[in-house]
Amino acid sequence: MKKLRVLLVGSGGREHALAEALSRSPALGALYAAPGNPGIAALAQIVPLQADDVEGLANFAAEHGIDLVVPGPEVPLVKGLADACAERGIACAGPSASAAQLEGSKAFTKDVADKAGIPTARWKRFDAGSATVADAQSWVRQQGAPIVIKADGLAAGKGVVVATTVEEAEEAVAHLGLPLVVEECLVGEEVSLFAFCNGTDAVLIGAARDHKRAFDGDKGPNTGGMGALCPPPGFGRAAQEAALDQTVRPMLREMAQRGTPFKGVIFAGLMLTATGPQLIEYNVRFGDPEAEALLPRMTSDLLLALHAMAEGKLPESAITFTDDAAVSLVLAAEGYPGTPRKGGVIEGLEEAEATAPGIKVFQAGTKRRDDGALVADGGRVLTISATAPTLEGARAKAYKAAGKIRWADKFCRSDIGQA
Repeated sequence: MKKLRVLLVGSGGREHALAEALSRSPALGALYAAPGNPGIAALAQIVPLQADDVEGLANFAAEHGIDLVVPGPEVPLVKGLADACAERGIACAGPSASAAQLEGSKAFTKDVADKAGIPTARWKRFDAGSATVADAQSWVRQQGAPIVIKADGLAAGKGVVVATTVEEAEEAVAHLGLPLVVEECLVGEEVSLFAFCNGTDAVLIGAARDHKRAFDGDKGPNTGGMGALCPPPGFGRAAQEAALDQTVRPMLREMAQRGTPFKGVIFAGLMLTATGPQLIEYNVRFGDPEAEALLPRMTSDLLLALHAMAEGKLPESAITFTDDAAVSLVLAAEGYPGTPRKGGVIEGLEEAEATAPGIKVFQAGTKRRDDGALVADGGRVLTISATAPTLEGARAKAYKAAGKIRWADKFCRSDIGQA
């Protein structure tokens, strides 16, 4: 078996979880990470390139004999990282820029869903070239609330407002500006569905459920995610496969017909309504914090699956997981999702991981000071992943570990993992 040289792109908790999963593969020869973080540095050689430096990343891959580029976040994909790699003959485990519009544009996704017959909420787009903010607010008043307002572009998980009143919706329209998508508010349980796609077909990875709001009881502003549980209760493998048939495979057919086949990890955000799953959105990569709950449970070889997908094949081996449940718990800095407090010294990571088997602390918004101290340097700073035979057990382990971590500006929700 050829040992693969891999470049991992990104610096968050998702990328730390990816690095840990890739490192378990016997097929891994060398792992590089750009720009990485202090946690990833224990597993990979750090490359001083930013995740959105598409040309720099592709040139590094060519110059260093990289066999596979693994993008973590969406921005480099929307900016054309897979295309730049293809120009240099390098495999990339992510879609082309044209296919990445599935995440880059909410209106593009809704149009694909409508053309493919995928169940989704009724919607209307307001574009700066043909409408005004006042037009969008007028339409909102006609529709009433609750209603969903979405910025039509990348917003790091914070460009969606689920407005419970017309006044809140009008404020969201004014704040987000145009272009935007306004859609009906679906009712049900939300889940995240993941699959490997080769351009024509898909293989199920699994599912998770994340907690998007900043504060307990699903209150406060939307965030990139404050924690996740995996697998979601009441949404087993059979239901996941059925949802894949309804919401992912029709999209693959439509994208192929458009001449922009989707090859990469698809993340379908679904609402499980009384009439079945409906599509909320697509993302073109693993979720964060879902990856930190999903990947520690994976027992099959992630690297081989990603490499096969990047070469236009589906994984030869089954995608398998432990029977354990998992909870990922985000520790954020006070001020998030607004302006987080940075610079606080973080202690207790080793103590946290030693509290019980099955606990991992993934780093995200961290950096090393010149004196070697680990400090907070972002909004979502750490994610604790805990596995156990039951969801309740995993949740208890995650919160016990969180209690061992000391830093002045730490905050987290107290209800992550409650089904």
